[in-house]
Amino acid sequence: MNLKRPLHLDRITIDPDVMDGQPCIRGLRIPVSLIIKLIASGKSINEILDDYPELEEEDVRQALEYAAWATTEASIPMTP
Repeated sequence: MNLKRPLHLDRITIDPDVMDGQPCIRGLRIPVSLIIKLIASGKSINEILDDYPELEEEDVRQALEYAAWATTEASIPMTP
């Protein structure tokens, strides 16, 4: 299994001193998981950018791409 992050995901940072090492956007305290949860709840990219003015559209796109990559690289068992 290749757990190495794709190089073109340069806006996704992982720092043990920021949000306990969760993947975040450009070192900000905005985890990728938050972006994914907002989109899953029905927020549009423009609504997310309005709510988080420090984000850019490419940040959201890379968060989605990172999540897609991460879920193809590892299986997470789901229990009923």
